[in-house]
Amino acid sequence: MSCKSTKVAPSVDFDHSCSDSVEYLTLNFGPFETVHRWRRLPPCDEFVGARRSKHTVVAYRDAIYVFGGDNGKNMLNDLLRFDVKDCSWCRAFTTGTPPAPRYHHSAVVYGSSMFVFGGYTGDIYSNSNLKNKNDLFEYKFATGQWTEWKVEGSLPVARSAHGATVYSDKLWIFAGYDGNARLNDMWTISLQDREHACWEEIDQSGEIPPSCCNFPVAVCRDKMFVFSGQSGAKITNNLFQFEFNGHMWTRIPTEHLLRGSPPPPQRRYGHTMVAFDRHLYVFGGAADNTLPNELHCYDVDSQTWEVIQPSQDSEMPSGRLFHAAAVIQDAMYIFGGTVDNNVRSGEMYRFQFSSYPKCTLHEDYGKLWENRQFCDVEFILGEKTKRESSEESDEGAAGGPRDVPAGNKPSGTPPLLEVSIREAEAQPFEVLMQFLYTDKIQYPRRGHVQDVLLIMDVYKLALSFKLSRLEQLCVQYIEASVDLQNVLSVCENASKLQLDQLKEHCLNFVVKESHFNQVIMTKEFERLSTQLIVEIVRRKQQPPPRVYSDQPVDIGTSLVQDMKAYLEGGGLEFCDIVLLLDGHPRPAHKAILAARSSYFEAMFRSFMPVDGQVNISIGEMVPSKQAFESMLRYIYYGDVNMPPEDSLYLFAAPYYYGFSNNRLQAYCKQNLEMNVTVENVLQILEAADKTQALDMKKHCLHIIVHQFIKVSKLPNLRSLSQLLLLDIIESLATHISDKQCAEMGSDI
Repeated sequence: MSCKSTKVAPSVDFDHSCSDSVEYLTLNFGPFETVHRWRRLPPCDEFVGARRSKHTVVAYRDAIYVFGGDNGKNMLNDLLRFDVKDCSWCRAFTTGTPPAPRYHHSAVVYGSSMFVFGGYTGDIYSNSNLKNKNDLFEYKFATGQWTEWKVEGSLPVARSAHGATVYSDKLWIFAGYDGNARLNDMWTISLQDREHACWEEIDQSGEIPPSCCNFPVAVCRDKMFVFSGQSGAKITNNLFQFEFNGHMWTRIPTEHLLRGSPPPPQRRYGHTMVAFDRHLYVFGGAADNTLPNELHCYDVDSQTWEVIQPSQDSEMPSGRLFHAAAVIQDAMYIFGGTVDNNVRSGEMYRFQFSSYPKCTLHEDYGKLWENRQFCDVEFILGEKTKRESSEESDEGAAGGPRDVPAGNKPSGTPPLLEVSIREAEAQPFEVLMQFLYTDKIQYPRRGHVQDVLLIMDVYKLALSFKLSRLEQLCVQYIEASVDLQNVLSVCENASKLQLDQLKEHCLNFVVKESHFNQVIMTKEFERLSTQLIVEIVRRKQQPPPRVYSDQPVDIGTSLVQDMKAYLEGGGLEFCDIVLLLDGHPRPAHKAILAARSSYFEAMFRSFMPVDGQVNISIGEMVPSKQAFESMLRYIYYGDVNMPPEDSLYLFAAPYYYGFSNNRLQAYCKQNLEMNVTVENVLQILEAADKTQALDMKKHCLHIIVHQFIKVSKLPNLRSLSQLLLLDIIESLATHISDKQCAEMGSDI
């Protein structure tokens, strides 16, 4: 494949009516944009509007609207419009009285209007009449009319640098700065009925973010997210989520992020955050006196961060703060901001999102753990039967359901292999098995004594089974959960379980200057064993020298890495089914196939072949050996990288085999659209002919005709079938003009 850039795959919906037929594939080629590509669009000319920062942008239909901000000398209240199709700037049409010039205000879109709230007004040049506002203005896109909403009753305190969003027909305002102090209150107002609208203060609960300003908010999956911001000495890089229904805040934990995995972005302020699909994208801001320009992405489902690698042909924006961002369709637009040396920017940048369906690998294996089929191992914990297990995976044995009723077991199932684990208790073993199947654990309540002790028991099991990855997850959770209330209980349990690393962490926590007096005055300290009291006193009097190690931490292997090794031979001795491709056998594992494919699950549950062999096809078409191996890689460990000719064979595989979603199909389509080259066009032509993908066949013939001198030198041309060679000759004859024929005749 010569094309290295990834492109956007247009959305592909399942049509289950054609699940057993691949007579004709329609790929509908169209315009595309490189995934993760930054493009610099035309900047705003000074005669249209000034360069600025601390402004707002909103998206409405195919346009970006910019309001307010400051140009370094004066506050602004002009309204600019950028057409994303024409890439052109103009002043938006307005009538009525606009809001006074301001910056650090908020702007949202509801229906066919933009609503502007609050901000900082006055004359920054003469430093006079400076004050925060709590006014609310509406701008109607259709008429250009500005109108101020006069609201009776209680009002939010005047503020700037706050967060604002729209949800359930209401405007929600959170935190900000009132001129004297940072805030963390929340207010809401209905935008449906102007005449009866009134402000309501929200009674928040849970882990409410600290008072802060200059932060962004974004709504994703019916939750509002807040990341970092200016909060004085308490400034952190925490991510918080707010449940609109219960008015409950939760701090998103980071304890599950393994050392070596991408960390959250640095703490910062003046950045932007937008939501697209299941992701939050954070860009820019001031991070500890730097202006980074990496784009960070948070996956709401997996609760993991990553830094997006831009495409090779990207035109990257420089680092900046107090810029603004909005989303139109599948792209993010960023405008303005303050760049190096306090310079205001008038630049507009576009970033192309990727929108592939999420990988369901971990969820599919998790269902295998929770369901009641394909068990072949029974674990004996202590003196009791715990659980029965299916295939072994990850770094040790895997598990199945609690008990498998005889009626649910496939007929002819051999007796279960009994494995005794005397040192394991039921609850921690359950957590360990969950990890083996899903590569993660569902963390209990952070800091609660009993839950921390549970994870300590899991940690002990992880050490016994040499599960390095699980060890690190447990240690990170426990160390992050230790506090003044539970430290002595955790320390005592660590001593009892001989978990020296955790015991050391607890002892060091206790003897800290800010902790020691509070800890030794507790009732728990009075009940502590004499040995631990002595250790604490000695540690306080003579702290041991700090030992620094430059040895890398072993974080173990991931589920994806383990399943890759399993497919490539590591799991050969555990194979229990044979897949036949054109008569050639390929050993495989029933439980894995059933977890990832409803087709195989139904077969193995109800129609298991007597000889343990299954013929492989996709409808009536038998894929190539290479394409079959690509499909197995997808099934076992979610790999979507494959030669483009394989994509034609596998385009309909999600229909036929009943995969959880159409992720494979979306990647196949993108692969075909972007990676047909002169070097591989003949292989793809053959695959297109075999799969009856007529539009792809036409596309290949078009390339062959226009690049025939190069194609004619390819060795694969001689191995094409007679019918395909005739198709090429016919295409050449159709495209060659009379003049070209005459020129060719004169050369003979």
